[in-house]
Amino acid sequence: MILVTVGTQLPFDRLIKAVDSFAKDLTKPVLAQIGKGTYTPQNMKWIKNIEPQDFDKVFRDATVIVSHAGIGTVLTAKRFGKPIILIPRQASLGEHRNDHQLATVSQLEGRPGIYVAHTEEDLKNYLLQDLDSPSHEDPSEAGRASLVSYLKGYLAEV
Repeated sequence: MILVTVGTQLPFDRLIKAVDSFAKDLTKPVLAQIGKGTYTPQNMKWIKNIEPQDFDKVFRDATVIVSHAGIGTVLTAKRFGKPIILIPRQASLGEHRNDHQLATVSQLEGRPGIYVAHTEEDLKNYLLQDLDSPSHEDPSEAGRASLVSYLKGYLAEV
């Protein structure tokens, strides 16, 4: 299953619409957590919010995560060894108050198991591939510790 998550604070209809537009073409089922969005998906299962007690199970069952560039989601994907495709929210599109998610992906892009989709076509192409998870390329706890350390430092600066 492909899990699409937008977090709980802000809507991200651009992401949900993009995945919904090609969900029929994917070989895996899609579950989207749409949060406060107003767009209702037509081609994939969706839920407004995943209950906290169900969150770990849904993450565990997913084969790939598609998400806004939220640090919590990045760390959760790393914890479960799931590849994650990040689509940063953009202030110029009214999706956030600033472009910190663009800064976040610029620092995370290229790390094992982390993929950044700059366009809908990038996103679709990633979802049609078998992506490496962080655990395949980075089995050591040192890799996780390095990422967590970097993110804590980054968050302190933001």
